[in-house]
Amino acid sequence: MSAPQVPDRRSRRSRSALEAALLELIAERDLGQISVSDLTKRADVNRSTFYEHYTDVHDLAAAACTDMFDELVAAAHVLLPNEDPAPIEALARIFVHVAEHARLYGALLAGSARVINHLHHRLAIAIHVHLTGTGAPTHADDPAEIPHDPAAALLAGALLGTVMDWLRRGCPGTPEGIAAEIWPHLVAAGSVGR
Repeated sequence: MSAPQVPDRRSRRSRSALEAALLELIAERDLGQISVSDLTKRADVNRSTFYEHYTDVHDLAAAACTDMFDELVAAAHVLLPNEDPAPIEALARIFVHVAEHARLYGALLAGSARVINHLHHRLAIAIHVHLTGTGAPTHADDPAEIPHDPAAALLAGALLGTVMDWLRRGCPGTPEGIAAEIWPHLVAAGSVGR
């Protein structure tokens, strides 16, 4: 009975080693400069093992940062007016989170259109779920796809675009300052047509 667990454990160990290798390499160079060969050498796994789990470096990057993205996605509900008693402070927590992981977010968002698309998609789903009022306490049960929702896409894009610009400029000002500056615009965009 224990035989089926061995491949699962080995598989988890390989994925974990590859994800750790990616995070180490991103600290040294841009995502676009990291090859599958670099990753497999650092993780001490075979190239075929890499391709059993990921299609390419960008696919690994999206997977390696799932927990970090989950934290950002969980905070996305602050884009809805009246949902949080202190919405600007809640929005500021998003920017605090991004600042804490600035090097990694900067590398991922500057180096991979696929990672940007992945994060935008996840944010749009989270925002849609909140806009439609499911009331779920977490995003664990969010659907993989949503119906066409231009408002959710706009809010996700606005937040992600602001994060990317803030990172590109070296995170000037404070998270509270940037949150206070963009909050009225997000409320206006989110309330149109709702």
